[in-house]
Amino acid sequence: MSDPLTTLNNACQQVGLDSTAAELIRAGENTLYRLPAAVVARVTRAGGLEAARKETRVSRWLQHVGIPVVEAIPQIAQPVEIDGRAVTFWRELPAHSEGSIGQVADVLRQIHRLQPPADLELPRLEPFVRLDQRIATAAVLSTDDRAWLATHLERLQKQYEHLSPGLPQSAVHGDAWGGNIVATATGPVVLDLERFAYGYPEWDLASIAVDHFTFGTTSASQWAQFCARYGHDVTEWAGCSVLRDARELRKVTFAAQMADQYPHLAEQARYRLACVARLSA
Repeated sequence: MSDPLTTLNNACQQVGLDSTAAELIRAGENTLYRLPAAVVARVTRAGGLEAARKETRVSRWLQHVGIPVVEAIPQIAQPVEIDGRAVTFWRELPAHSEGSIGQVADVLRQIHRLQPPADLELPRLEPFVRLDQRIATAAVLSTDDRAWLATHLERLQKQYEHLSPGLPQSAVHGDAWGGNIVATATGPVVLDLERFAYGYPEWDLASIAVDHFTFGTTSASQWAQFCARYGHDVTEWAGCSVLRDARELRKVTFAAQMADQYPHLAEQARYRLACVARLSA
């Protein structure tokens, strides 16, 4: 399989864009490049074609219902599939920063009120998608660590099947935090639609709860503001611990995945695993 930059070059050639001055923005689950004429290209990992198709459809739908969202370039037929990867092209946002906790709460409240139209065909929420693959290929972790993670994953999957009723199911962002609901001069804008789905809105709320209760990146006052602005405290729901643990597991396996590609992140991956193993003991 070609590397992301080669994939980008081939996709740009196919749609008539110039990639010679492509500038790397971020390499993570997907790889983002800045192109001339205020275009951002998003290159998926292998197998990302269906998610890329969904992203473009969700973008158009959110625009239609009045939620500010990153916009796919309408003049380009996309996604473009190249050697197992998918490439999509988006209008570059103006200057922006991480969204405030209040903006995240407000936007999530809007999204969770939405019932998607039937022709959008949003997938069901999959909190554990690809985690088994991440665990199996996490070379940065020991055999014992991978075995513990696999057992932990299986336990959470069983618990998820029997969650108690919570808020009405709805559209969910799937990867909610201030980096994906950003602040611009004209207000918040929703980014990164890869995990957009239909299911428990508590999945988005648990993401913010984990930032506060597990990692401490959201303060107590910010957490209180989030709950007040959204109008609900997810930690009062009996199923919260399952979604919290699933969120933490995703963070561990993502760090391990990135450490395999960038060895200097190995210590962070092992630290995240140690924290989760301690909390689960």
